[in-house]
Amino acid sequence: MTALAPYACQPQDSRGRLHDESLSTFRSPWQRDRDRIIHSSAFRRLKHKTQVFVEHDGEGYRGDYFRTRLTHTIEVAQVARTIAGALNLNTDLAETVALAHDLGHPPFGHTGEDALSALMAPYGGFDHNAQALRIVTRLERHYADFDGLNLTWESLEGIAKHNGPVTGDLPYALRDVNALWDLELHTNASAEAQVAAVADDVAYNHHDLHDGLRAGLFTEADLAELPVIGPAFAEVDRLYPDLDPTRRRYEALRRVFGVMVEDVIAVAQNRLAGLQPRSADDIRAMDGAIIRFSKPLYQNIKAIKSFLFQRMYRAPSVVVERHHVTQMLNDLFPLYLDHPDRLPDQWRDAAVQLNDPTERARLVLDYVAGMTDRYAIAEHQRLIMPQS
Repeated sequence: MTALAPYACQPQDSRGRLHDESLSTFRSPWQRDRDRIIHSSAFRRLKHKTQVFVEHDGEGYRGDYFRTRLTHTIEVAQVARTIAGALNLNTDLAETVALAHDLGHPPFGHTGEDALSALMAPYGGFDHNAQALRIVTRLERHYADFDGLNLTWESLEGIAKHNGPVTGDLPYALRDVNALWDLELHTNASAEAQVAAVADDVAYNHHDLHDGLRAGLFTEADLAELPVIGPAFAEVDRLYPDLDPTRRRYEALRRVFGVMVEDVIAVAQNRLAGLQPRSADDIRAMDGAIIRFSKPLYQNIKAIKSFLFQRMYRAPSVVVERHHVTQMLNDLFPLYLDHPDRLPDQWRDAAVQLNDPTERARLVLDYVAGMTDRYAIAEHQRLIMPQS
């Protein structure tokens, strides 16, 4: 086994857990964190949460082949382990942050987040990264000695800061956690958490191309003029003339995937060699992220993202679905807020004891944000449709 780089997070140097626990006999602190995340209720619910396409029965582009929030998370974790391993970083911590990074997503993906952000505006707003911290520190209740999963400081830091330092007004969920344990929000995250963030970009740029093609929202011909993607298809055609269309698609897009991963690794290796950080804290203190795409590839990825935004995320069929699911949340949230007796027992009992409207709204948010797509749809049909 290759030794960790000096700037990697070292298990023996972990800042520990908020609630002291004896060390695991067979697992490092971050292997233990990873396992707790995988066994959490929130992680299981990712199976039925939207990545792009809403999960429900129907015709058209919906089906078992499209990514859910869970399959996306698994792909991010795989990319994170690959990049972290190539850089001699701690693969267990990179994987842990990757597995936790989307735990706070509500039903219906970013559409659901936009809807809940608007609904929660009078009560402190909503942010899925902050909600992930709330889940792993408060809402998961499986252990006798503490609420949450009692993750290590490094895992919590990675969830909070994997997209960079957090400044300005903090989301209340993040503020509450940071008041308990200073996550040094003004600094960069560890290199491992930065890897998880870049792995997220690699994964969704790659698999959204797959899903958009399969959904018929665009064709391979539409991709021919895009940077990176067009040359990838051209190379496959040169090497494998008359290849079956499905194999051609997979061969080309896996090359796109490889270009992104190899670029990140090469850029990081060059920057690390030049800057010579000697510890994980040196990484945190740097001026900007050390794990990132090269400037040329970043510009190419911006062009790909712009294409996906226009042709996939804002495709007419997807926009119709966005309006539909936004209305569902706009119906459900105020119903629970005004009639907490409609909540399940344990949530109802807690809600009726709260006289403060902000605290009650945040409890309702915890319940609604934890829903899967299919459960939110079923609850809307049960509670709202009979009235209308």
